[in-house]
Amino acid sequence: MSGVFVYWDNSNIFNEAQRIAAQRDGTSGARYLVRINFDNMLRLAHADRPLEKAVAAGSVPPEMRQLWNRLENQGVEVQLYDRGAPDRGEREIPDRWLQLRMLEHGWDYNGDPGIVALLTGDGAGYYEGRGFHSTLERMHRRGWKVEVLSWEHSCYRRMRQWAEENGVFVPLDDYYWAITFREPSREGHEFAPARDEMELDLTQRPMA
Repeated sequence: MSGVFVYWDNSNIFNEAQRIAAQRDGTSGARYLVRINFDNMLRLAHADRPLEKAVAAGSVPPEMRQLWNRLENQGVEVQLYDRGAPDRGEREIPDRWLQLRMLEHGWDYNGDPGIVALLTGDGAGYYEGRGFHSTLERMHRRGWKVEVLSWEHSCYRRMRQWAEENGVFVPLDDYYWAITFREPSREGHEFAPARDEMELDLTQRPMA
């Protein structure tokens, strides 16, 4: 199978985008206004190859609901959590849900594995045999091709090195201007000028 299975840890991707926005956009206020262009990020992950499955975990502030709905309309399976809910921790439940879906797909498509495109830099839990990195290794041993898409500064070093040796590492930094935009400031709170995303160029995008 040459199809792509996308697994998207949006909290990790978005939080780290905020960290570099001030540097890339040239203003400290950019971190408060930078947003992910969901359409371009999804396209970067599957890179115009057949998309078999796509699952994403994220948060549910009201301004994001319409964006998540649009992803769902494109066939993406979305699991949302409430930042304020004490029983739905940001670091555990969404990550475990994504890893469970990876393992389920790895089992269901065991006879005809495809390409895993993982959007996260989180490698926590590896030495305990759990987490995204361990899950990738399990799928790779069953014949899956592996691509890790993450910000260079925040990707777990061991996971990145493993991906480079056994598959592909795609630095999101190379596509920053296409996968992010800056929304307008609220009146009276002008942190930074608005910025549209650029056109996504996939000609140099490495593939497994």
